[in-house]
Amino acid sequence: MNAVFAEIEEQRAILETVRRFVRDVVSPVADELDRRDDPATCFSWEIVEKADAAGIRTMTLSQEWGGIGADSLTTAMVIEELAKGDIGVAVVMAQTLKLAQALQKTASPEQRAKYLPRFRDDPRCLLAIGITEPETASNYFIHHAAPFHTSAERTDGGWLINGMKHFISNGNRAGLYLLFAQTEAGKGLAEGSTCFLVERDTPGFSIGRVHDKMGERLANNAELVFDNCFVPDANVVGAPGEGFQVLARFFPQSNTYAAATVLGVAVAAYERTVEWARIRVQGGKPLIEHDGIRAQLAEMRMLNDVSRAYIHRAAWLADNPDAGWDRTLGALPKVFASQSAWKVLTWASEIHGGYGYMRDVGLEKLLRDAAAFLHSDGVNRTLLLKAANFIYSD
Repeated sequence: MNAVFAEIEEQRAILETVRRFVRDVVSPVADELDRRDDPATCFSWEIVEKADAAGIRTMTLSQEWGGIGADSLTTAMVIEELAKGDIGVAVVMAQTLKLAQALQKTASPEQRAKYLPRFRDDPRCLLAIGITEPETASNYFIHHAAPFHTSAERTDGGWLINGMKHFISNGNRAGLYLLFAQTEAGKGLAEGSTCFLVERDTPGFSIGRVHDKMGERLANNAELVFDNCFVPDANVVGAPGEGFQVLARFFPQSNTYAAATVLGVAVAAYERTVEWARIRVQGGKPLIEHDGIRAQLAEMRMLNDVSRAYIHRAAWLADNPDAGWDRTLGALPKVFASQSAWKVLTWASEIHGGYGYMRDVGLEKLLRDAAAFLHSDGVNRTLLLKAANFIYSD
């Protein structure tokens, strides 16, 4: 991969496959799924299975494990394209793609040999990560002293886990979970938590409610409930008490992929608005012929392009840290992309006028979707504080 971020032939072929998938599989059904009353039914296994058939679900697996070994830059490009079709589909895949990367980096050889073939061979196998709790949300971004409320206590041959996670992407759909629980009382989550691999059908593990969200509805978020759930020692990822070190291994990709997700929504809104401005006549001429509208469209395009440049730089450096990785790149791209996307969406709504408020035009869905990433993958204010701590403590 080169540092100038020009698409190479392999990336162009991958992105063309993704665009066809979005056009043929996602776009025809996204609006109807989004409008369903029951949040659980907004999810589509057919989309997941067709994503698997297209090679998208497993693309971050190395060739050794049956994937194509997509790097973080290519993956960010793919996630943007998915989000242009639907943000929920992008979230479902982004969670799975980044956790497949994390498993290859952090799991033991025995764990990789056990779980990666299962993931590869099951077209419905999605991945999820259990961090957020009702009382513990942004704490892990700022190294807060407060512990996780979900706890794991040693027992013969393993651990008994009790507690609950919520807002978990793919929570009710995943086949395998990376779960973080407090294993050392009296310490904060940064020093006393442990990461566990938990299979979906583990006794003592159940799914609570599926959250009814304003947007991003094609991705299910749900509660994970643990009641004396036994997990063997063999399923500890890394070492006991070093869960935060596992988290730190995929913070860069997680932030970058979140940024690419909301960028895709902003690009879809921009493209839709340009099309609208060409056909909507006001004051005797198309909107796009009014100087104020033309300038605002150019600013929307500028914000999207800057977000993409920031994302691509962070994604490339995540895989090539010796070339100049800066820890703020694991926090700020999502902040910038989500704030920019919110500007783009509000301006797009204004340009559409009253039509933009109507469901059948489709812009209100994009507005609801973009709102998710003002807080998803870390509240923006918290991420700014995290970056500030990196800058001013160095």
